[in-house]
Amino acid sequence: MDLHEYQAKAILQEYGIPLQTPHMVFKPSDISKVLAQFKDKTIVAKVQVHAGGRGKAGGVKVIKEEHKKKEIIEKLIDFRIITKQTGQDGLPSSGVLVTEACSIEKEYYLAVLIDREKGLPTLIASKEGGMDIEELAHSRPEAILKIPFSFSGKLHPFQLRRLKSFMGWNEPHFIPALDLAKNIAQAFIEIDASLLEINPLVLTKEKEILALDAKISLDDNALFRHKSYAEFFDPTQMAPSEVEARENDLSYVALKGTIGCMVNGAGLAMATMDIIDHFGGSPANFLDVGGSATKEKVAQGFKIILSDPSVNTILINIFGGIMNCATIAEGVIHAALELDLKIPLVVRLEGTNVEEGKRLIGQSALRIISATDLEDAAKKAVEASSGNFD
Repeated sequence: MDLHEYQAKAILQEYGIPLQTPHMVFKPSDISKVLAQFKDKTIVAKVQVHAGGRGKAGGVKVIKEEHKKKEIIEKLIDFRIITKQTGQDGLPSSGVLVTEACSIEKEYYLAVLIDREKGLPTLIASKEGGMDIEELAHSRPEAILKIPFSFSGKLHPFQLRRLKSFMGWNEPHFIPALDLAKNIAQAFIEIDASLLEINPLVLTKEKEILALDAKISLDDNALFRHKSYAEFFDPTQMAPSEVEARENDLSYVALKGTIGCMVNGAGLAMATMDIIDHFGGSPANFLDVGGSATKEKVAQGFKIILSDPSVNTILINIFGGIMNCATIAEGVIHAALELDLKIPLVVRLEGTNVEEGKRLIGQSALRIISATDLEDAAKKAVEASSGNFD
């Protein structure tokens, strides 16, 4: 679950991270109260959306003139931002964060994430903050330092010395930066984050260390341990179908293709999308109904797929281990009949109670294209999506 910048900063404040206190404007009536704290000061106003690149897209404004502050913030409240990460439809503003502008001497990058190859949390650092870290890692990998650490969340003295040397943090005013590194490593573990990023971390001309921007993504599977964080969820930053899937405990991601996919298991879902692409088709979604879904949950997943007007074919690919194929069949039949399914439906069932599942589907009023295995299912789905459906 992604957090807004102001939410991330609220968490980081609890861990002693030095930053400017975020002041939030959610509606026009909030503006005067917030601006009263910044009279005759240059301010920075930032749209709150779940996307990077806000500055280039007009979502970050530095405002010096007193008479322009209210007008600009009012526009940002209703701003819809379009960046590389949002797609063409963009995302609506969920509020405007206001802080006093600071004088920056140097920008740095600091983050913590899980290194999938090593299976360890890893501190990522660079002396070149404010940049696209992925681009920097590709073009100049030597500009990035990676320090794996244990799941205790503790950085050892030798690791901090390595960080200090790489970043050139030798003067006394950089001591808070080393403390910050220790604290974000601890925070990353304790809040069950999948990403914690400070970009940029700045040294001001007054020799003060500040986390100027912050991004946190939390592990959805661990939210039961952090019930207060669950309240940070913002449905306006997701497609309605993804919000509905979340409410029904389904793993769903909307894509841009035409073949709707319903699969049990994330790995099998990824393989299904890959093989559809291999045979020239385009998956419309990632949908994992899980290994113990009820027929009601399956039916709900089916409805979510069909809510996408781009879907012209559905591929159901179930390998029943824990999942009972008959349960899948019951859910599909219920949803397809209720929604009066008109598009091709390709079904591949294998595993637990598969014969009963096939029997139920065979006796239904649905027009089914049955498949023997994954390759056969993908080929038939691609053909059906292209209009070759009898």
